[in-house]
Amino acid sequence: MPERTYLDHAATSPLRPEARAAMEEGFRIWANPSSPHAEGRKARAALEDARERIKRALGWDGELIFTSGASEAADLALRSAKAGARLVSAVEHDAILKAAPDAERLPVHSNGALNLNVLSEAVRPARAMVAVQHINSETGNMQDLAAISKIVRDAGGCLLVDCAQSAGKKSLPDCDMAIISAHKFGGPIGIGALLVKDYAMLEPSGGHERGYRRGTENLPGALGMAAALEAASQPYVSGLVSKKLKEFGAFVRGFSGPCTWLSDHLSCPTTYIQAVATPQLSGSAQVMRLDLDGIAVSQGSACSSGTMKTSHVLEAMGLDPNIASNVIRISVGWNSKGADIDRLTERWIEMAEY
Repeated sequence: MPERTYLDHAATSPLRPEARAAMEEGFRIWANPSSPHAEGRKARAALEDARERIKRALGWDGELIFTSGASEAADLALRSAKAGARLVSAVEHDAILKAAPDAERLPVHSNGALNLNVLSEAVRPARAMVAVQHINSETGNMQDLAAISKIVRDAGGCLLVDCAQSAGKKSLPDCDMAIISAHKFGGPIGIGALLVKDYAMLEPSGGHERGYRRGTENLPGALGMAAALEAASQPYVSGLVSKKLKEFGAFVRGFSGPCTWLSDHLSCPTTYIQAVATPQLSGSAQVMRLDLDGIAVSQGSACSSGTMKTSHVLEAMGLDPNIASNVIRISVGWNSKGADIDRLTERWIEMAEY
């Protein structure tokens, strides 16, 4: 059997060798970082070193609270922030929407960009908290965080940015809080962080992490996350992979059937997450057919790709349901190769012509 081609990095990216080595060292420092004895102090020192390394790698000058991942970080921020009304964009990840089920949902334009006029009106209540995804996990669209940040700051609000798909790949935006997830950039699954400008922005809940999170700290995970970030380089994907993706997009646009390369319709598309619709086949059928050919892609966010529901992201953008149901997501990562895209292109053309 030929080696499989993995193109679902937006769901999770393979563990970098640097992260694996760092985790092995962490497992050797087996004590609880909160214990007062010598073993515990040694583990604490390693944990705090990892915390500072992560902040330095991200260029973050505030505080960092380790969590089990992006979902917990989102819940912590939206539950504990000393802010008023919660406002979330309509294209947020399910973790954000479920953490703030009563939040006002802010509409987006058909190109995926947040409607800034609506935001300007909605954020006026005192100390509102606005949650926006930096890069959308289904379409790859990047929000204009400079403009959003100015609107929120001018209104005296608090800006929470979900950076799960951008941390380790692009510079963090100007915000009050940010969510990161290690396994999206080659770190281990099971650890992430909430970055916060000042602890005073949160209500403490007791426990570890300066009293803002319960549960023993995951030292091997923290060390793996630090090593993965330090190993990340810019650009996130090679020039060859970017070139091959552009060529694939050209095949889609030139195909005889009415296929859709979604990046053409976005306000600010990114290279490493692409969405494409093939009219003859449903998204689920395409995923299964490519899987049989040894290629791993998805229909969108991993937490919802197993459902038969239309993507709430594509629905919020007003995409024709007949197109939305046929969309698949292709996401590349730190170890993707040009040959991966060549193989995808070849199989996609065969599938689309079938």
